[in-house]
Parts: sequence; C-alpha cells; structure tokens
Amino acid sequence: MSFTKKLCAALLVGVAAQSPVWADEPNIVRIVTHSPLSGPQSLLGEAIKFGAQLAVEQQAKELADLGFKVVLQPEDDQATPNVGVANANRFVNDAKVLAVVGHYNSSVAIPASEIYSKVGLTMISPANNATQITDRTSTRAVVNRLCGRDDVLGPVAARFATDELKARTAYVINDKSAYGSGLAGAFEKAFRAAGGKVSLSVGIDDKETDFSSILNRAGVEKPDLIFYGGFYPQGGLLIKQMRQKGVAAAWMSGDGVDSVDLQKIAGAANMRDTYFATSSVPVGQLPAGRKFVADYKEKFGKAPEGFSAFAYDSASVALKGIANAVKANGGKLPARSQVAAEVRNVKLDGVTGSIAFNPKGDVLAAKYAVIKAEPSPTDNKVIKILEVAAPL
Repeated sequence: MSFTKKLCAALLVGVAAQSPVWADEPNIVRIVTHSPLSGPQSLLGEAIKFGAQLAVEQQAKELADLGFKVVLQPEDDQATPNVGVANANRFVNDAKVLAVVGHYNSSVAIPASEIYSKVGLTMISPANNATQITDRTSTRAVVNRLCGRDDVLGPVAARFATDELKARTAYVINDKSAYGSGLAGAFEKAFRAAGGKVSLSVGIDDKETDFSSILNRAGVEKPDLIFYGGFYPQGGLLIKQMRQKGVAAAWMSGDGVDSVDLQKIAGAANMRDTYFATSSVPVGQLPAGRKFVADYKEKFGKAPEGFSAFAYDSASVALKGIANAVKANGGKLPARSQVAAEVRNVKLDGVTGSIAFNPKGDVLAAKYAVIKAEPSPTDNKVIKILEVAAPL
C-alpha cells in the first residue's frame, strides 16, 4: 500500500472512531452578549460580558441535564447604533441564538431590538434606562429590562438635588444619546416641578471634549448644580474642566458614569461635590452581593463594575427561560417565540433582588441609589437607596 493510501486509511479510521463522540455531542444553544467591547465605553461593555459569562458557567447544568450545551457568544456593538444593527442582522440568522443580554447604550438597544423582534428573539437588558426600551409596542413581546428607567431615575436625582444639596439653580447638559437626553429631560422636568430654575439646558455632541463655552458661562452665572446626562468618558472630562476653571457647583449625573474610570479621567483631586444617581445599586450592599463579588473577583481578577450583577441576572433569566421552554417543548430545541414567552414569565431571586416582569417587560420594582463619588472609587458612599415600582 502506498504512503498516500495508508495516510487516507488512517484518517478514515480516525474519523470513524470520532463519529460516536460527535453523535453524543449535546445540542447547542447560544446566548449573545451585545455591548461595547472596544472604544471608550469598553470597560462597562466588558463588565456586561463578564457578568453573563459567570452566570453561564455557574448555571448551565440545568440545560446540560436536558441535553443542551450553552455557548456564550460575545458581540461588540462599539456603542454605535449602525454596528449594533449590523451585528443583529447577522447573528439572528443562527437559529441556535435564543437570547440576547444587552445592551449598554439605549441608542443601540432601541434599533437592534427592532431586529430581534422581527424574529421573536428575546432580549434581557441589564443597563438600558431609556423609557423607549419597554414603552414601544413593536418590541413588547421580546424586550425585558432588569434595571430602572429614566423617568424614575431622573426624578430621584432631582429630589436629591433639591432636598439634600439645596440646589435652586442648575445647568442641564446631555450628550444627545437616547439615554443621556432622556435622563436629562426627566431630571429637568422634576427639578423645575420642585421649584428649581434651569438656567441652561443644552445638548452636546457625544465626542465633544472641550466644554469651555459652557463652563465659562457657569463661572459667571454660578449655578448651584451642573447635571450631566451621558457616559463616564465625557462626564469625567466635564468634572476635570469644571474644577480647572474654578466652577464650584456641585456635579451630578446618572448611572452612565458608574465606572472606576470616572475618577481616573476626572482626576482624584477634582472629585468634590460629585454625585450620581443609579439604578445599579452597589452589589456589595445587596444580600446576595458578597458571594457574587467574591466569585467575580476570583474568576476575572478584579471587582465587578456597575452593571456586572445585572448582566449576571439577565443571563440567569435567559438560562431559566430557555430551560423552561425546552421542557415545555418535550425536550426539543424550542422556537424563539417559546423562549420569549417563558422569559417573560420567569420569577427568581437574583443577585440584584427579586425578579419578575410586568406586561411591558420592566422588572416589577427596581432599586435606585444616590452615590457620592469620592476621589477613590473604592470609597464611594451610598447616600440613599430607594425601591420604586415601574410605571405602567
């Protein structure tokens, strides 16, 4: 027998020997994480991926016992709507993708979820506060949210500003994103209703890095507070430039700035009278939080970021919903519509609290906190924690 024939025969034997192993390989189901994994917001996008990854590693056994292997599929939406939509249009063609955990940016989540809705693919949001996430009828059957809403978070921040900071005048700035403009608008409405005066309300480009025109005016008008609706890269620069220009106003924002990089960008010495309201209550303050933090640190070598625990719980909901759909489908791979229905009906105790959804897909009650951002993020202080039912 020639060498070539011997080699071919050996390869055929190898394939035959492996065939039973392949035949026994469990069915695969995929859970996509969809968040910014590159660019300036990648720190929190990675935290969403890591939170979901930990949940899959710890909780995939139920589906394994049913004969299904869970594969986590991280997707990078680059915090850019067009990229998120392009990604969505690609991966929805894989019938084994049964759930999405995402996004970080509401401006990405809104158009991407329209794609998911067309194919019945369920989305569980760990971080999107914009009211449009769950208020749209076009995506109502598939979109769910574990975190809070702008129309609650904004008033929580405004009430703290007027009652605790005694702010009577404010500048309100937003980055024109769905999240930032929604949060700033909700804050402004509630601040005015409480008797506050908004001396300036302005939207800025989300790539802007020079706030001189706004801050020079603030140096003259001396508002009590500057409120910013947006994310930590710009938020940190705004704080830094405020203090460099001698603007003494208190500074406040929402959970888009809930990152250890806020202080790095702003500079520790500039973190004076800086606060943010968040729907991501520090996980260490929650009953199940300590174990989660310990497990996360052991796995990834660093502390969880603001929405890591929400991503963990979002993946937990996805896993339970898929498992329930498999059982209801006689042990076979379920349709996406079956998974979406089961996800909406999931009830469980997660790291972030008790989880159940209202008919719109919002968690029944969300926790909100006001945090004083100190020079070191490890010293941030929780000023207040509230639990508020989602509006219907």
